[in-house]
Amino acid sequence: MGFFRKEYSAHLALFMVNTLYGANHVLAKGVMPQFLTPNVFILFRILGATILFWLVKSFYVKEKIDKKDLLMMAVCAVFGVAVNQLFFFHGLNLSSAINSGIFMSINPILVTILSLFILKDKVTLVRAFGIVLGTTATILLTLTAGTGKGDSVLGDTFLFINAVSYAIYLVMAKPLMRKYSPLTVITWVFTFGLLFVLVFPPTLLDLSNTNFSVIPSHVWYKIIYVIIGVTFFTYLLTMYGLKYLSPTVSSSYIYFQPILVMAFAYLFLNMGIAEDYTQTITWEKTGYMLSIFLAVYLTSQGTILKRA
Repeated sequence: MGFFRKEYSAHLALFMVNTLYGANHVLAKGVMPQFLTPNVFILFRILGATILFWLVKSFYVKEKIDKKDLLMMAVCAVFGVAVNQLFFFHGLNLSSAINSGIFMSINPILVTILSLFILKDKVTLVRAFGIVLGTTATILLTLTAGTGKGDSVLGDTFLFINAVSYAIYLVMAKPLMRKYSPLTVITWVFTFGLLFVLVFPPTLLDLSNTNFSVIPSHVWYKIIYVIIGVTFFTYLLTMYGLKYLSPTVSSSYIYFQPILVMAFAYLFLNMGIAEDYTQTITWEKTGYMLSIFLAVYLTSQGTILKRA
């Protein structure tokens, strides 16, 4: 019974993760590029979260890491923090909040494809059809970029690379979750990720050119939300979910993001705390989103039913 309670909690944790992310797509868009460049925003996000992870870990978790596993954590940091964050924020800066949410929903399909090669999952006709459907919908969505207000071909390409990078991270981090505490793993992953972002040449240059005196208080609130809510809590909750659920199940919750992004776009617009991004919601994009949802369901058949 204890395991089933933990598994239920893991499902709840993953839903909370995507709720926090759904709001982030809308709120973070309002910070860039007027107040912070994507590189500076990423530095703030990773630095703040790394400090919080080490503080919490020092009180609750004390365990030694094998040297060979530190290398794997560094590799996870490349895909789960450095590449993932850089391409997400640059993509969000160029494209629309709605597009970023839709592109994240292809993550389960990417995880399934990677699992076929890395974890040796079985290929079935249904899953193969789901992969083809999801890939086709993603390509069509990318081809529509630049045709509407707030869309960008380059931005959508960056968002797709972000989704691929995060999928690699989810698959690679799973073995570490079996061996160590999620907090230990994520603390080291973010520590290595911070080092990678600091050595990225434009980061410190953009930081030196940032005028912090013009940033209003409501923008600082958004930045703090991204650091604490969308980085610290989401990564902890994701690691908790990965400990009790498969990477495919964990990533399948991402298909809630487009719906949540649309809901938050309308909610925050009416609350007056975000600009109007609802004009980027079209029937064509909705059709591609629903196609991706169906593809996610098909590619996850068997895996979700077995593990849920």
